[in-house]
Amino acid sequence: MADGKDELVQRAKLAEQAERYDDMAQSMKKVTELGAELSNEERNLLSVAYKNVVGARRSSWRVISSIEQKTEGSEKKQQMAKEYREKVEKELRDICQDNLLDKFLIPKAGNPESKVFYLKMKGDYYRYLAEVAAGEDRSSVVDKSQQSYQEAFDIAKDKMQPTHPIRLGLALNFSVFYYEILNAPDKACQLAKQAFDDAIAELDTLNEDSYKDSTLIMQLLRDNLTLWTSDAAGDDQDAGEQGEGAN
Repeated sequence: MADGKDELVQRAKLAEQAERYDDMAQSMKKVTELGAELSNEERNLLSVAYKNVVGARRSSWRVISSIEQKTEGSEKKQQMAKEYREKVEKELRDICQDNLLDKFLIPKAGNPESKVFYLKMKGDYYRYLAEVAAGEDRSSVVDKSQQSYQEAFDIAKDKMQPTHPIRLGLALNFSVFYYEILNAPDKACQLAKQAFDDAIAELDTLNEDSYKDSTLIMQLLRDNLTLWTSDAAGDDQDAGEQGEGAN
């Protein structure tokens, strides 16, 4: 007999504690495919699982790409590194192009908060694909990432407080997209500064439950602004981005 929803959620929590994120993602994928709208807890379990599953591949890809560049003198070693990089890229594509968001999550999102959360996730996944894609493929995933972020951003500005952690997290990751994927530092800084300033202006609306999440993301926005506007900053420094797991 197939596991029920409660058992699957419990398995996901167990897998998270054991840091077995592929198992966690599989359990939460099954929960999603049951077709009901996810609770906040379930939504966060899903996003934490996929953030870690994807994060492991992104990290591996960077290491292998670096090794590949350093083996230019040896054709055999370079070929081996290239094949391994392509294997990781395929895993990353399979995970990020999993149809959960378009098929289940975005259509079932019953409130603006959920819709923004899932559209941000979609923007994030296409951004991760843009990091490893080339040519026409890259152009396509960049467009999809920007469209998803922009749709989420329009809803967030209209329906959510500037201090809401999901709205702040979206602004953070959208600004990273502009900086790292579109090479548009002015737009990245403008977006990050606006989000930070808007939140500062309405600090009295900060929800006690989300105070920690909101202030952490505000700090990341400020850190990125400092990094991006500093002439001394080297090109090898990565901008801070937010995981999808904030409430």
